[in-house]
Amino acid sequence: MEFLNTTHDELGCPMSLEDQEREAVARLQDTSHGEGHDYVVGSPHLRHDALRDRLYDKIRGAIAEVLKRQPSCAVLEVGAGHGFFVETVIGAGGTSTVTEMSKASYDFLKSKFGSNPEVQIIYDADGCAPFHVGKQFDVILLISVIHHIPDYIKTVTNLCNDVIRPGGIIVTFQDPLWYPRQTRWARILSSASYFAWRVTQRNLKRGLKTRWRRLRRTFDDSASDLVEYHVVRQGVDECALIELLEPRFADVKLDRYFSTQSPLLQAIGAKYFPSNTFGIVASGRRDAITPLDPA
Repeated sequence: MEFLNTTHDELGCPMSLEDQEREAVARLQDTSHGEGHDYVVGSPHLRHDALRDRLYDKIRGAIAEVLKRQPSCAVLEVGAGHGFFVETVIGAGGTSTVTEMSKASYDFLKSKFGSNPEVQIIYDADGCAPFHVGKQFDVILLISVIHHIPDYIKTVTNLCNDVIRPGGIIVTFQDPLWYPRQTRWARILSSASYFAWRVTQRNLKRGLKTRWRRLRRTFDDSASDLVEYHVVRQGVDECALIELLEPRFADVKLDRYFSTQSPLLQAIGAKYFPSNTFGIVASGRRDAITPLDPA
Protein backbone atom coordinates (compact mmCIF):
# COMPACT_ATOMS: atom_id res chain seq x y z
CA MET A 1 0.00 0.00 0.00
CA GLU A 2 1.28 3.46 -0.83
CA PHE A 3 0.97 6.43 1.49
CA LEU A 4 0.51 9.47 -0.70
CA ASN A 5 1.98 12.81 0.35
CA THR A 6 3.83 11.30 3.33
CA THR A 7 7.09 10.15 1.73
CA HIS A 8 9.25 13.00 3.10
CA ASP A 9 9.50 14.62 6.51
CA GLU A 10 9.31 18.36 7.26
CA LEU A 11 12.98 18.79 6.31
CA GLY A 12 12.46 17.07 2.97
CA CYS A 13 14.31 13.91 4.00
CA PRO A 14 13.00 10.53 2.82
CA MET A 15 10.83 8.75 5.40
CA SER A 16 10.95 5.03 6.15
CA LEU A 17 7.84 2.97 5.42
CA GLU A 18 7.26 2.70 9.18
CA ASP A 19 7.40 6.50 9.58
CA GLN A 20 5.11 6.94 6.56
CA GLU A 21 2.57 4.58 8.08
CA ARG A 22 2.71 6.27 11.49
CA GLU A 23 2.40 9.77 9.98
CA ALA A 24 -0.53 8.77 7.77
CA VAL A 25 -2.40 7.08 10.60
CA ALA A 26 -1.78 10.03 12.93
CA ARG A 27 -3.03 12.50 10.33
CA LEU A 28 -6.19 10.53 9.64
CA GLN A 29 -6.87 9.90 13.32
CA ASP A 30 -7.03 13.67 13.70
CA THR A 31 -9.25 14.05 10.63
CA SER A 32 -11.70 11.26 11.41
CA HIS A 33 -12.12 12.15 15.09
CA GLY A 34 -12.85 15.83 14.63
CA GLU A 35 -15.16 18.13 16.55
CA GLY A 36 -18.47 16.47 17.38
CA HIS A 37 -17.22 12.95 16.72
CA ASP A 38 -19.31 10.30 18.52
CA TYR A 39 -16.95 7.66 19.94
CA VAL A 40 -19.75 5.63 21.51
CA VAL A 41 -21.82 4.61 18.49
CA GLY A 42 -19.10 2.52 16.86
CA SER A 43 -17.35 1.33 20.03
CA PRO A 44 -18.81 -1.80 21.66
CA HIS A 45 -16.83 -1.32 24.88
CA LEU A 46 -18.37 2.13 25.31
CA ARG A 47 -21.85 1.31 24.04
CA HIS A 48 -22.64 -1.93 25.88
CA ASP A 49 -22.95 -2.00 29.67
CA ALA A 50 -21.57 -5.52 30.07
CA LEU A 51 -18.36 -4.78 28.17
CA ARG A 52 -17.94 -1.38 29.77
CA ASP A 53 -18.39 -2.85 33.26
CA ARG A 54 -15.93 -5.61 32.39
CA LEU A 55 -13.35 -2.95 31.56
CA TYR A 56 -14.16 -0.88 34.64
CA ASP A 57 -13.39 -3.93 36.77
CA LYS A 58 -10.02 -4.42 35.06
CA ILE A 59 -9.03 -0.78 35.56
CA ARG A 60 -10.14 -0.67 39.19
CA GLY A 61 -8.49 -4.01 39.89
CA ALA A 62 -5.17 -2.87 38.44
CA ILE A 63 -5.15 0.35 40.48
CA ALA A 64 -6.19 -1.49 43.65
CA GLU A 65 -3.33 -3.95 43.18
CA VAL A 66 -0.82 -1.10 42.96
CA LEU A 67 -2.30 0.73 45.97
CA LYS A 68 -1.89 -2.38 48.11
CA ARG A 69 1.87 -1.91 48.08
CA GLN A 70 2.30 1.88 47.76
CA PRO A 71 0.37 5.08 48.58
CA SER A 72 -0.17 6.32 45.00
CA CYS A 73 -0.81 5.02 41.50
CA ALA A 74 0.14 6.94 38.35
CA VAL A 75 -1.94 5.86 35.35
CA LEU A 76 -1.19 6.55 31.68
CA GLU A 77 -4.01 6.12 29.16
CA VAL A 78 -2.82 6.16 25.55
CA GLY A 79 -5.41 7.48 23.08
CA ALA A 80 -8.04 8.59 25.59
CA GLY A 81 -10.65 9.93 23.15
CA HIS A 82 -13.15 11.92 25.20
CA GLY A 83 -11.80 10.58 28.48
CA PHE A 84 -14.45 7.97 29.23
CA PHE A 85 -12.24 6.27 31.81
CA VAL A 86 -10.58 9.24 33.47
CA GLU A 87 -13.20 9.45 36.22
CA THR A 88 -12.89 5.69 36.79
CA VAL A 89 -9.15 6.10 37.32
CA ILE A 90 -9.60 9.06 39.70
CA GLY A 91 -12.42 7.33 41.57
CA ALA A 92 -10.24 4.25 42.09
CA GLY A 93 -7.51 6.38 43.68
CA GLY A 94 -5.17 6.91 40.73
CA THR A 95 -3.80 10.00 39.04
CA SER A 96 -4.48 10.21 35.29
CA THR A 97 -2.20 11.18 32.41
CA VAL A 98 -3.92 10.90 29.04
CA THR A 99 -2.63 11.29 25.49
CA GLU A 100 -4.73 11.99 22.41
CA MET A 101 -3.91 12.35 18.69
CA SER A 102 -7.10 14.16 17.68
CA LYS A 103 -6.78 17.91 18.30
CA ALA A 104 -10.55 18.22 18.68
CA SER A 105 -10.62 15.43 21.26
CA TYR A 106 -7.62 16.95 23.04
CA ASP A 107 -9.50 20.27 23.25
CA PHE A 108 -12.54 18.41 24.62
CA LEU A 109 -10.39 16.76 27.26
CA LYS A 110 -8.90 20.12 28.24
CA SER A 111 -12.35 21.67 28.60
CA LYS A 112 -13.63 18.76 30.71
CA PHE A 113 -10.62 17.90 32.88
CA GLY A 114 -8.22 20.83 32.49
CA SER A 115 -8.92 22.23 35.96
CA ASN A 116 -8.45 18.89 37.70
CA PRO A 117 -4.96 18.67 39.26
CA GLU A 118 -5.16 14.87 39.17
CA VAL A 119 -5.33 14.87 35.35
CA GLN A 120 -2.55 15.69 32.87
CA ILE A 121 -3.59 15.98 29.20
CA ILE A 122 -1.04 15.66 26.39
CA TYR A 123 -1.58 16.29 22.69
CA ASP A 124 0.14 13.42 20.90
CA ALA A 125 0.55 14.56 17.30
CA ASP A 126 2.86 11.74 16.18
CA GLY A 127 2.09 8.84 18.50
CA CYS A 128 5.36 9.19 20.40
CA ALA A 129 4.21 11.29 23.38
CA PRO A 130 4.30 8.41 25.92
CA PHE A 131 8.06 8.17 25.36
CA HIS A 132 8.63 11.90 25.92
CA VAL A 133 6.51 12.51 29.03
CA GLY A 134 9.63 12.14 31.16
CA LYS A 135 8.27 9.79 33.80
CA GLN A 136 7.17 6.23 34.38
CA PHE A 137 3.75 4.91 35.34
CA ASP A 138 2.31 2.19 37.54
CA VAL A 139 -0.56 1.34 35.17
CA ILE A 140 -0.77 1.80 31.39
CA LEU A 141 -4.17 1.60 29.69
CA LEU A 142 -4.35 0.71 25.98
CA ILE A 143 -8.10 0.73 25.40
CA SER A 144 -9.18 0.13 21.81
CA VAL A 145 -5.86 1.59 20.68
CA ILE A 146 -3.38 -1.16 19.75
CA HIS A 147 -5.18 -1.93 16.49
CA HIS A 148 -4.66 1.69 15.39
CA ILE A 149 -0.85 1.44 15.69
CA PRO A 150 1.07 0.22 12.60
CA ASP A 151 4.00 -1.32 14.51
CA TYR A 152 2.20 -2.20 17.72
CA ILE A 153 4.77 -4.82 18.79
CA LYS A 154 7.51 -2.20 18.81
CA THR A 155 5.30 0.31 20.62
CA VAL A 156 4.27 -2.14 23.35
CA THR A 157 7.88 -3.28 23.69
CA ASN A 158 8.99 0.31 24.27
CA LEU A 159 6.18 0.90 26.77
CA CYS A 160 7.34 -2.18 28.68
CA ASN A 161 10.99 -1.25 28.55
CA ASP A 162 10.87 2.44 29.38
CA VAL A 163 7.45 3.70 30.48
CA ILE A 164 6.06 1.13 32.94
CA ARG A 165 7.58 0.99 36.42
CA PRO A 166 8.83 -2.26 37.95
CA GLY A 167 5.81 -3.96 39.48
CA GLY A 168 3.50 -2.11 37.11
CA ILE A 169 0.51 -3.31 35.11
CA ILE A 170 -0.53 -2.99 31.46
CA VAL A 171 -4.23 -3.30 30.59
CA THR A 172 -5.36 -3.67 26.98
CA PHE A 173 -8.96 -4.03 25.82
CA GLN A 174 -11.10 -4.10 22.68
CA ASP A 175 -8.71 -5.21 19.95
CA PRO A 176 -9.69 -7.63 17.16
CA LEU A 177 -8.24 -11.13 17.34
CA TRP A 178 -5.81 -11.96 14.56
CA TYR A 179 -7.99 -12.86 11.58
CA PRO A 180 -6.00 -15.91 10.33
CA ARG A 181 -6.34 -17.53 13.76
CA GLN A 182 -10.13 -17.15 13.81
CA THR A 183 -12.35 -19.81 12.29
CA ARG A 184 -14.18 -19.10 9.06
CA TRP A 185 -17.46 -19.31 10.99
CA ALA A 186 -16.25 -16.70 13.48
CA ARG A 187 -15.31 -14.30 10.68
CA ILE A 188 -18.68 -14.80 8.97
CA LEU A 189 -20.60 -14.06 12.17
CA SER A 190 -18.45 -11.03 12.91
CA SER A 191 -18.97 -9.62 9.40
CA ALA A 192 -22.70 -10.34 9.46
CA SER A 193 -23.04 -8.52 12.78
CA TYR A 194 -21.16 -5.56 11.34
CA PHE A 195 -23.45 -5.35 8.31
CA ALA A 196 -26.55 -5.61 10.47
CA TRP A 197 -25.32 -2.63 12.46
CA ARG A 198 -24.55 -0.72 9.26
CA VAL A 199 -28.17 -1.13 8.20
CA THR A 200 -29.33 0.55 11.42
CA GLN A 201 -26.87 3.40 10.73
CA ARG A 202 -28.32 3.86 7.21
CA ASN A 203 -24.91 3.57 5.59
CA LEU A 204 -24.90 -0.03 4.37
CA LYS A 205 -23.53 1.07 0.98
CA ARG A 206 -20.45 2.52 2.60
CA GLY A 207 -19.99 -0.62 4.65
CA LEU A 208 -20.25 -2.86 1.58
CA LYS A 209 -17.69 -0.79 -0.33
CA THR A 210 -15.33 -0.86 2.63
CA ARG A 211 -15.60 -4.61 3.15
CA TRP A 212 -15.25 -5.37 -0.57
CA ARG A 213 -12.08 -3.29 -0.74
CA ARG A 214 -10.69 -5.02 2.33
CA LEU A 215 -11.58 -8.50 1.08
CA ARG A 216 -9.63 -7.74 -2.09
CA ARG A 217 -6.76 -6.38 0.03
CA THR A 218 -6.79 -3.12 -1.96
CA PHE A 219 -6.48 -0.42 0.67
CA ASP A 220 -6.28 3.29 0.07
CA ASP A 221 -5.04 6.32 1.94
CA SER A 222 -8.44 6.95 3.53
CA ALA A 223 -9.74 7.28 7.05
CA SER A 224 -11.75 4.06 6.90
CA ASP A 225 -8.70 1.96 6.02
CA LEU A 226 -5.87 3.61 7.95
CA VAL A 227 -7.69 4.68 11.11
CA GLU A 228 -8.87 1.10 11.58
CA TYR A 229 -5.37 -0.11 10.81
CA HIS A 230 -6.06 -3.70 11.86
CA VAL A 231 -7.72 -4.30 8.47
CA VAL A 232 -4.36 -3.69 6.77
CA ARG A 233 -2.59 -6.44 8.71
CA GLN A 234 -5.61 -8.67 9.51
CA GLY A 235 -6.27 -7.92 13.15
CA VAL A 236 -3.91 -7.93 16.12
CA ASP A 237 -1.74 -10.95 16.87
CA GLU A 238 -2.72 -11.67 20.46
CA CYS A 239 -0.27 -14.57 20.71
CA ALA A 240 2.63 -12.33 19.67
CA LEU A 241 1.66 -9.88 22.41
CA ILE A 242 1.49 -12.67 24.99
CA GLU A 243 4.92 -13.88 23.86
CA LEU A 244 6.23 -10.33 24.28
CA LEU A 245 4.67 -9.76 27.71
CA GLU A 246 5.21 -13.09 29.49
CA PRO A 247 9.00 -12.72 29.98
CA ARG A 248 8.52 -9.19 31.26
CA PHE A 249 5.61 -9.66 33.70
CA ALA A 250 4.92 -12.05 36.57
CA ASP A 251 1.35 -12.73 35.43
CA VAL A 252 -0.26 -12.32 32.00
CA LYS A 253 -3.95 -13.08 31.37
CA LEU A 254 -5.61 -13.13 27.94
CA ASP A 255 -9.35 -12.38 27.82
CA ARG A 256 -11.12 -13.38 24.59
CA TYR A 257 -14.72 -12.29 24.04
CA PHE A 258 -17.29 -11.40 21.38
CA SER A 259 -18.10 -7.80 20.55
CA THR A 260 -20.09 -5.97 17.91
CA GLN A 261 -21.75 -2.57 17.61
CA SER A 262 -25.40 -3.77 17.62
CA PRO A 263 -26.91 -4.02 21.15
CA LEU A 264 -29.20 -6.90 20.16
CA LEU A 265 -26.48 -8.91 18.46
CA GLN A 266 -24.09 -8.18 21.31
CA ALA A 267 -26.52 -9.74 23.76
CA ILE A 268 -26.91 -12.83 21.56
CA GLY A 269 -23.28 -13.05 20.49
CA ALA A 270 -21.88 -12.79 24.02
CA LYS A 271 -23.62 -16.08 24.79
CA TYR A 272 -23.48 -17.98 21.52
CA PHE A 273 -20.96 -16.53 19.05
CA PRO A 274 -17.22 -17.34 18.98
CA SER A 275 -14.81 -14.71 20.29
CA ASN A 276 -13.55 -12.03 17.89
CA THR A 277 -12.01 -9.53 20.32
CA PHE A 278 -9.50 -9.64 23.17
CA GLY A 279 -7.89 -7.84 26.07
CA ILE A 280 -4.80 -8.54 28.17
CA VAL A 281 -3.86 -7.77 31.76
CA ALA A 282 -0.11 -8.07 32.36
CA SER A 283 0.76 -7.61 36.04
CA GLY A 284 4.00 -7.36 38.01
CA ARG A 285 6.52 -5.84 35.64
CA ARG A 286 9.83 -7.50 36.38
CA ASP A 287 12.72 -5.35 37.61
CA ALA A 288 14.99 -5.89 34.63
CA ILE A 289 14.50 -3.00 32.21
CA THR A 290 16.05 -3.28 28.75
CA PRO A 291 17.12 -0.18 26.79
CA LEU A 292 14.44 1.75 24.91
CA ASP A 293 14.14 0.92 21.22
CA PRO A 294 14.09 3.92 18.90
CA ALA A 295 10.50 5.28 18.86
